[in-house]
Amino acid sequence: MTKKKYTFIDLFAGCGGLSEGFLQTGKFEGLAHVEWESPMVNTLRQRLVDKWSHSVEDAQKRVIKFDVQKTEELINGNWSSETKELYEKENHPEIVAKGLRGLVGETVDLIIGGPPCQAYSIAGRAQSPTGMKFDYRNYLFESFVKIVDAFKPKGFVFENVPGLLSACPGDIPVRNRIFEAFKAIGYDIRTPDLLKGSVYCAEDYGVPQKRNRVIIIGTQHGSGLAVDDFYHSLSSHKSKKPHKTVKDAIGNMPKLFPKDKIIRVGRNNVSHEQRDGEQIDLHIPRYHGERDQRLFTEWLAKNMNSFSQQEKKDLYTRITGHTSNHIKYRNLEWDKPSPTIVAHLHKDGYMFIHPDIDQLRTITIREAALLQSFPIDYKFVASNPYCYKMIGNAVPVLFAKAIAESMYEVLESKK
Repeated sequence: MTKKKYTFIDLFAGCGGLSEGFLQTGKFEGLAHVEWESPMVNTLRQRLVDKWSHSVEDAQKRVIKFDVQKTEELINGNWSSETKELYEKENHPEIVAKGLRGLVGETVDLIIGGPPCQAYSIAGRAQSPTGMKFDYRNYLFESFVKIVDAFKPKGFVFENVPGLLSACPGDIPVRNRIFEAFKAIGYDIRTPDLLKGSVYCAEDYGVPQKRNRVIIIGTQHGSGLAVDDFYHSLSSHKSKKPHKTVKDAIGNMPKLFPKDKIIRVGRNNVSHEQRDGEQIDLHIPRYHGERDQRLFTEWLAKNMNSFSQQEKKDLYTRITGHTSNHIKYRNLEWDKPSPTIVAHLHKDGYMFIHPDIDQLRTITIREAALLQSFPIDYKFVASNPYCYKMIGNAVPVLFAKAIAESMYEVLESKK
């Protein structure tokens, strides 16, 4: 007899990394996925149709384009005229009228997601130490809390950057705010001091990437579901095999070589070409001119990753004629996991130079997705820069799948 699938709502769903991991287990059904940026919405809808057998109409209904900050309207419908004007073309009339309650009913087993992490990131605070202090994104967790309170799921999964643990907007640690907010609606999470033990690395779960994330798991107080049981299960799912490497993930991708002469195609300069092998969607190199290629050649030949910071800055100055207080270049290494794939890739890829000195380029969109453990048939529906951005912001699929398996095991054990 087929076991009943547990249901979930995915908030701040992005392009679907977290949802994909849960769906891949075959043990969960996504009732709603909420995201407000159109390229991510379109990408997730496309995936539900391509992979998970939803009709176009059903995918449009389940992936709701909406700003989670308008929480009451999201939950209950009765959209204001301003909201209707912004979103009505994107969603079905019943969602406009009845909101999430009309779509998913009164109950759901899990709520999963993670508010945008830029306001919690150490890098973000370094760039803007005062601006981040008052960044509205610090408080998006409050919308997550309201939706948990409205639907009273058995549990929830809240994923974010480790910088959340040290963020202190309004001079109050955000981890304390989160603990008190969930306590007030009757949910248990680890205490603020214990949350430091809730940081997990994606490389331990088959992802070819060093990516640390804090996982906050909550359960209804008095439900018999112990928070630490979930953490013990998640720890037990760590892979016993050696960590996956860059070579494991992208070593067999078709090579993209520098052209003998840079050419113009439409509005774009083209510097590289694929000479043989299968044509793979989104495996298209960025333009890299002669100066970039000269720098990549020297960087890789000298193994500059192992040099001092000052030596790296000196090379940058010598080749470009500019100075910088920051290291601007880094290459991936075949025999190691990738560093964290970041949204900054939408601006440039210089911190992700391909390790093959014959190719003299940065990684492609498809390579970034593979390093995030997205399946190779996952379609990203956006401009090239936005594809990099959404991939960098995503939860790695295999990490999400391990979280899902852990949640399932504990939910089943307490039936």
